[in-house]
Amino acid sequence: MSLAPYACDAGRSRGRRRPEAPAPTRNDFQRDRDRIVHSTAFRRLVYKTQVFLNHEGDLFRTRLTHSIEVAQLARSIARPLQLNEDLVEAIALAHDLGHTPFGHAGQDALNDCMAQHGGFEHNLQSLRVVDSLEERYPDFDGLNLCFETREGILKHCSRANAERLERQEPGGVGRRFLDRTQPGLEAQLCNLADEIAYNAHDIDDGVRSGLITLEQVAQVPLFGRYHREALHEHPQLQGRRLLYEAIRRMLSALVYDVMAATRQRLADAGVNSVDDVRMQQAMVCFSDPMRTESAALKQFLFRDLYRHPRVSETTLQAQQVVRELFACYVQQPQEMQAGFTARSDTQRAVADYIAGMTDRYAMREHERLTGRRLLVPSA
Repeated sequence: MSLAPYACDAGRSRGRRRPEAPAPTRNDFQRDRDRIVHSTAFRRLVYKTQVFLNHEGDLFRTRLTHSIEVAQLARSIARPLQLNEDLVEAIALAHDLGHTPFGHAGQDALNDCMAQHGGFEHNLQSLRVVDSLEERYPDFDGLNLCFETREGILKHCSRANAERLERQEPGGVGRRFLDRTQPGLEAQLCNLADEIAYNAHDIDDGVRSGLITLEQVAQVPLFGRYHREALHEHPQLQGRRLLYEAIRRMLSALVYDVMAATRQRLADAGVNSVDDVRMQQAMVCFSDPMRTESAALKQFLFRDLYRHPRVSETTLQAQQVVRELFACYVQQPQEMQAGFTARSDTQRAVADYIAGMTDRYAMREHERLTGRRLLVPSA
């Protein structure tokens, strides 16, 4: 498939921090994707929380299945826009590699623990994973990914961290946060596909869990429209088939809306190159009406699902696990694996160690070190 002039081309990549000979049968973005899929951090995502803790049920999304869904949605949009599907897939599969156990609860707790030591950002941690923490190759730390892949992974960054990255790598992936420029379209697309995937699969998992009902979600305008449409065409539908059909229709509408709105914005801005993209406002977008409806759905999920008393209870317990693990390892670094024990920056080493844990490993370690079991699998 031919690429649009504003798409990132592997043949014109800004390259890797450590130059490597090209692969005989794969371009550099395909090679990045393959390195990500074979990484240890990617495998760990299967036991990391999305919304529901991994032990609460076998069919809820994990960070791994979420990342695969983001990659699928992003590729579905990339192809008709003539963007680089290989780069989109690499970014999507890697975007959560640095996420802590226990989802956002773990991230918030670890950030609190690191408040006096530079804080903790899961996007920056994902970059740390691919830049230095993975240990797979004899000649370098990390995965030595291309600039464009690394840029897409780092979708958010505080100014302080961007300045630090700029000192380490002048003109590198931190520069755009200081210049207030945009990443490539493939990175922008993965950011929006992440939001679309959240909205869809959190409805599914929320209803499956019993914390929200299909009738509740049907009151939200965006979902309700496709719920009514599905019932109109298939009056016999009910239960999970009705839920899935309404989600499918909603997803299609979101995807086609992004395609149309992005095409229009690119045309209006006269964008003809990757450099043009970087100097504009974000180009990958929803239409104004869809953005409003998507925001309303997010507000519903935040209020009725993410802040549901049962989720809040496990959130508090998960945060306690992370905080107590952090305190234990800072006081007793020898309890960590040898590669982390030997590092001079104890607090950052502990943060790296905890961030790399799966939910169940964090629970086991907490029980081993404290003698208490806070998170008990549901019966």
